[in-house]
Parts: sequence; C-alpha cells; structure tokens
Amino acid sequence: MSGAGAAQRDHVDGTGVRVAIVAGQWHETITGGLLAGAQREVQRLGATAQVVPVAGSFELPVVAKAALESGFDAVVALGVIIRGGTPHFEFVSDAATSGLTRVAIDTGKPVGFGVLTLEDEQQGLDRAGLPGSKEDKGAEAAHAAIATAVSLRSLRQMAG
Repeated sequence: MSGAGAAQRDHVDGTGVRVAIVAGQWHETITGGLLAGAQREVQRLGATAQVVPVAGSFELPVVAKAALESGFDAVVALGVIIRGGTPHFEFVSDAATSGLTRVAIDTGKPVGFGVLTLEDEQQGLDRAGLPGSKEDKGAEAAHAAIATAVSLRSLRQMAG
C-alpha cells in the first residue's frame, strides 16, 4: 500500500479487537508519527490498543510473538531502518520482515507491517503521518491488522 496505489481505509468494525502496538525506539520523530497514526486508526475503528516499546526493529518479532501469545488479537509493528554505509541495513530489514511474517504464520494472528525501510530520513518523514507527510504508514499498518483480525473472526464464526 504505497502512494497513489494505496487501498482505501474503509471503516471496519474493530469493536472487541485487542491490539498490541509494538514500536521500535530509533528515529524518534518518524516513529512518533507512525505511533500517533496507528493510535488514531485503532481509535477510529473502535479497537483497543496497548503500546509496547522495544529497543529497535530487530526486536519487533520476538515481542510481537509474545504479545500475540499473551492474548492480543493483532499486532501493529512499527519501526524505522535507514540505510547506512554498511550491510547492517539489509540484515536488520530482512530479520524484521522475515521474523514478523513468521510470527503471523506461526500464531495465525495478524501483524500489521509498519516498518519503514528507507534510503534517508526524508523518506520517513514523508510516510510518517506527520503534518506535511504524503502518507500515514502507521495508520495503514493498524488498519491492515484490525481488518485482518475482523476477517479471521468472521471466518471462525462461519466455520461454526
């Protein structure tokens, strides 16, 4: 969901959906914008959320898994990884992405992916849902997690 091709965030009834917002602490301004956007979307959809700060994006998968195993219906994972001059960017980006995918598959619960992998800080500011930003990736990740939780709940009800 990027730029002009982003899906519309239609209203979903998130009543009763419990969300853990797991947020890395690097790049405070960008992460703060992502977090605020996620919180706004959770509220707009009628879900409830608990914010769980983590050190950085590498730590997101293990904390997301613990949150889902402790009873949350969905996780919104927020983080910021900015390319530098070493391979560190690729290692952390891959670990966060692969780890969060595995958490969703292993738990059978949704993980909204709000981890920005960026070439520079400006790209993050453009996507953080801040005044003047072009996108609100925190809100998009929250919407995806809640909408998926609602879909899964509906599937379980249909199955009996």
